[in-house]
Amino acid sequence: MTSQIIYTGNLRTEAKHLQSGTVIETDAPVDNQGKGERFSPTDLVATALGSCILTTMGIKARDMEIDLEGTTIDVTKVMVADPRRIGTIKVVLHFPPGLQVSEKDKTILERTAHACPVAQSLHSSLVQEISFHWNN
Repeated sequence: MTSQIIYTGNLRTEAKHLQSGTVIETDAPVDNQGKGERFSPTDLVATALGSCILTTMGIKARDMEIDLEGTTIDVTKVMVADPRRIGTIKVVLHFPPGLQVSEKDKTILERTAHACPVAQSLHSSLVQEISFHWNN
């Protein structure tokens, strides 16, 4: 098993990662009867995409002897109705000032981002808008 989830009431859950013991709490969003005081399940999906992109880019960058430390991602989730679902996930990568990366290496890293396992696992009707802000 990967995780165990318990419903704690009031539209909240606690998910425990069994290997590490790490716990993530979720809450229903305000626009769906919750308090919005924690990540919602759909927030976690959007956040997983951003985290996966940065992790797989980090693996590839390390192999290329490029240090991406300090890179940040802004994630925006856009919900749609009928049926209620995530319609778009916008991911904006910001690379640290002074990071020197060739055009060829940028292309390799950007392709790696688009090929991350979460990106490949999401339904094709979910729009993934991924943009890269290289600071050089």
